[in-house]
Amino acid sequence: MQRERVSENVYWFQSEIYAQVTAGVITGPKWAVVIDTLPVPDETIAMRNYIEDHLEVPVQYIINTHYHADHTWGNCFFPGATIISHELCRKLQLEQGQASLDQAIQQNPIFRSVKLVYPHLTFDSGNMSLRVGKKNLILFPTPGHSEDGISVLIEEDRVLFAADAFLPIPYFVKGNIDKLMDSLKSFTNLGLENIIQGHGDIILRGEIEETIQQNINYLKTLKTKVKDALQNKYPLRAASSIDIESCGKSRVLLAGLGNSLHQNNVRYLLNQYALEEGIDLIDSPFDDYDDDIVDE
Repeated sequence: MQRERVSENVYWFQSEIYAQVTAGVITGPKWAVVIDTLPVPDETIAMRNYIEDHLEVPVQYIINTHYHADHTWGNCFFPGATIISHELCRKLQLEQGQASLDQAIQQNPIFRSVKLVYPHLTFDSGNMSLRVGKKNLILFPTPGHSEDGISVLIEEDRVLFAADAFLPIPYFVKGNIDKLMDSLKSFTNLGLENIIQGHGDIILRGEIEETIQQNINYLKTLKTKVKDALQNKYPLRAASSIDIESCGKSRVLLAGLGNSLHQNNVRYLLNQYALEEGIDLIDSPFDDYDDDIVDE
C-alpha cells in the first residue's frame, strides 16, 4: 500500500495489489472520515492502523462512493463507523453484494474475513455536507461509471475525491457514457487543486484541465467510432479494430489493464447501440471478439 499527504489532514492511499485502487482519509481533532476502502483486507487493515496509530484518531465515518466491491468490502474493518452513501449504492450492495462475495471467496480465500456492512446513512437527491474539524466535505452525485456514483469535494482545499468517475481510462460498463461525460464536465468549474482518481495516481493542478479534456475526448471519439462500426456490414469485425490508441489513450494504463477496459467499453457500447437500433449482431461472421466484462 502506498500513501501520501495531499494537504493538511488529507491523506491518499493506493493499493499495490489490485488495479491501483485508491482511498482517502480526512482527519479532525477527535475523529476521521474515510473515503472508500482498499480491495484487499490486509491493505485496508494497514490503512486503518496508520490512521489509528500514526494519525491518532478513530474512524467515525466511511463514505462509499459507489457499490463496487473493490471500494466497499473494507467497510467491515472499521467496526462502529457510520457508513454514508447514495441511496442507490446501498440498494445495489444489498442486491448484489453477497453473491459477489460468495463467488470471490471461492476464487480466493483472502476474502473469507470480509463481512458485508451496508451503508447506514444515505441521500437520494441534491448534495450532502459533512464537517470534519475545519473542513467541509460536499458529497454530490457523479453517475456514469455506475448509476450510484458520488464524488467528495473538500471545500477549503479544493481537493476532489472523484472516485471512479475519474479514471486513467474512463470506464462505463454497466453505466452510461453520456452521464459520465456530464460528470467529467462538471469538474471543470470547481477550481480544483487536486483530483484523486478512483484508480491511479493523483492529478495535480497543472494537469487537471488537460486530463479532463483527454477523458472527454476519449469518450466522444469512442462514441463516433462505435456508431460507425455499427453501420458496417460486419459490425463486430469493425468494432474489433477500434484500438485504444486511436481513441487517444494508452494500453499500458493501470499497470496494463487499460486495453482490457477499453475493449470492454467498445463491446458494451456496441451492444447498447445495436439494441437501440434493433440491429442483430449475432449474424456477423466475425465471432472471435472478446466479450468478457471486467466489473471493477
